[in-house]
Amino acid sequence: MTTTPSTAMPYSSDDESTAGSQPAADKETIPGGQTEVKWKVVAEAAGITNASIIGGRLQNEGIPVRVWQESAGQAFGLTVGLLGTGYVAVPAEYEARALEILEIDASDLVDEE
Repeated sequence: MTTTPSTAMPYSSDDESTAGSQPAADKETIPGGQTEVKWKVVAEAAGITNASIIGGRLQNEGIPVRVWQESAGQAFGLTVGLLGTGYVAVPAEYEARALEILEIDASDLVDEE
């Protein structure tokens, strides 16, 4: 992917009762019945591998995740600089919970050191 997505669609949630999700009636729909989802970047990491690990942690908590790196950086195997950065994004309604989980995990790492 060469650009940072601000919105993406479709997004289907199997469990509408998940904490932090909005009822289907409150979400904006576009013609064709698809729901527009605004994705928020919650973490940046050195490379796609580290970003995938962070994304896996969030998925384990039931949060939908998108992980990507600039295609040129991925083709050359870069893990530093703008092309080497891996991004982790979640739907806007999960942003607060995702940031809370990542903050708790980061504080656990500092405590162990």
